[in-house]
Amino acid sequence: MKATEKPKSNRKVGVAIPVVEGICPMPDIVKLIGGKWKLIILQILIFQGTKRFGELRRLTGNVTQTMMTNQLRALEKDGLVVREVYAEVPPRVEYTATQRAKKLTPVFLALRDWWFSEYPEALEPSESS
Repeated sequence: MKATEKPKSNRKVGVAIPVVEGICPMPDIVKLIGGKWKLIILQILIFQGTKRFGELRRLTGNVTQTMMTNQLRALEKDGLVVREVYAEVPPRVEYTATQRAKKLTPVFLALRDWWFSEYPEALEPSESS
């Protein structure tokens, strides 16, 4: 192979994401909902409903308190989560997905469908069950 030749790949070329008028929203989408914990938090709140802080931490796999607080604050700032504080002793704080966040439901369902089409073995019960 000559130095100017590109090696041939057996990989199929994917379909490019359409860009309207030279603007691609993906970087902004990633800023809004990207990262390991934001998607997990949103998925829990969208599909399981309102949760308290400690309950969310347990359901996410015990993310650190600082990280959970930062992620929830960012989601609240971006209008995806509502935080409600109750004047009780001890204080009770609950988090709920907003209507804006619930519009992501089809995205989560599409990702789930894609996952099971690519990894059908994930549908089978594990031996440890």
